[in-house]
Amino acid sequence: MKGHVYYSSAEAERNRGFIDDLMNHASRMDIALTLLVDEKKPDVDTDFILFRDRNPLLSAKWESVGFRVINRSEVNRIANDKLKTFELASLLGVSAVPTQKAENVSDLPSFPVVLKTVDGHGGNEVFLCHATEEAEGFFADFEGRRTIVQPFIESDATDVRVFMLGEEVLGAVKRIGDDSFKSNFTLGGKVERYTLSSWQEKEVRKLARALKSDYIGIDFLLLPDGGWMLNEIEDPVGARSLYQTHNFSVAEKVMQYLKRKLEDL
Repeated sequence: MKGHVYYSSAEAERNRGFIDDLMNHASRMDIALTLLVDEKKPDVDTDFILFRDRNPLLSAKWESVGFRVINRSEVNRIANDKLKTFELASLLGVSAVPTQKAENVSDLPSFPVVLKTVDGHGGNEVFLCHATEEAEGFFADFEGRRTIVQPFIESDATDVRVFMLGEEVLGAVKRIGDDSFKSNFTLGGKVERYTLSSWQEKEVRKLARALKSDYIGIDFLLLPDGGWMLNEIEDPVGARSLYQTHNFSVAEKVMQYLKRKLEDL
């Protein structure tokens, strides 16, 4: 079996440890896995491309000429559009943070609000605004970008990221923000292992089944009343927090899953 793992060159450098772990476990499973970056083209005899970029147009292009891309381009397209993610959750009846398009201050409900670019990730293009002046600054900074508004949901800067392999839960982590309303681990938040309840497992499986996804992260705000609300879906999803809180190789689990999936075709 032969495959590529695809990254942009910048992300490949940042994720070198995970790439090495993928290649190490692939080799043990008799899978020839090589790194593909930027404008390089896949080998024609490639069995799969593990696509680790936010570029649904590129993944769709490769699918159109017959390559098996994991995750498929439709997953990448929905996960990297926060409005489409909300629309999917609404269709499935999964509780989600109310989300709508916002092009200027006149589109905003009462403050405080959270403003985001539709395709941002890692918490870097997410801003809590308490007044018109702050919101105007956001729209000026991101002029020409598609943006959304959400009400500020009090969650004590705490959320849960659930890692899914197919329709099975690979693991989950609870993330707590550090002096910020954002809980992202890469922004300095703390993480701990989290165990899902049966109803929570049912909801994440419903999302994964609808998406026909392979390896994604699903983020939920944890509410003071014990409930949760879908906030984002991550494709590609980073595994640093999962490595820190669980005693297994995420790369090994991913490669085992891919091998089983491809052998069953």
